[in-house]
Amino acid sequence: MPITSEMINTPASLRSDLITISPESVITISGIRIDLLKFRTMRRDAERDGVRWASEGDSRVTRIGRFLRKYRFDEIPQYLNVIRGEMSFVGPRPERPEFVEILREQIAFFDERHSVRPGITGWAQVCHPYAVSVEDARLKLEYDLFYLKNSSIAFDLMIVARTLKTVVIGSGR
Repeated sequence: MPITSEMINTPASLRSDLITISPESVITISGIRIDLLKFRTMRRDAERDGVRWASEGDSRVTRIGRFLRKYRFDEIPQYLNVIRGEMSFVGPRPERPEFVEILREQIAFFDERHSVRPGITGWAQVCHPYAVSVEDARLKLEYDLFYLKNSSIAFDLMIVARTLKTVVIGSGR
C-alpha cells in the first residue's frame, strides 16, 4: 500500500478509518463478475482469515464505517456501476463469488436472481436485514423471487421510497 501525506499526518489509530473506494468482486446478471464500488467500511485486514458475512456489531467495521453503513452512504460509489450499465437502481443485491458458490449449492433456484441486473437496493433489502447465514440468504431469495415475478415501475418506486426512509432515519446497520 503506498504511503500518502494524509497517512503520515494521521495518527495510527485513525488510519483504518480513512475513506477509500474499495472494489469488491460480485456476481451479476448471467453470472458476469464485476467490481462493485463501495466506500471501505471495514479494516483492511478484515478478511485475513477468509471471507465471512458481516454481523451485527461486527468488530471489523471502522468507526467511520459504522456511520457510512447506518445511512447507506457506503453504497454511493455504486452509482458509477449503474452509469456503466453494470447495475440498476433496484434489483436483487449482487453477492460475492465466494458466497454464490456456497449458496447455489445449498439453496434451490438461487441463480434465478442472476436473471436480471442487480440493484443498489431491492425488495429483499427493505424487507429483511443483512444476510448473516445461509438461512438468511434463503429468506432473502424468497423476496428476490417475489420481486422478479412482480417487478414494475410502481413496485420499484415503492422500494426506492422505503430505501429513502431507511436512509433518512438511519436504520441501516
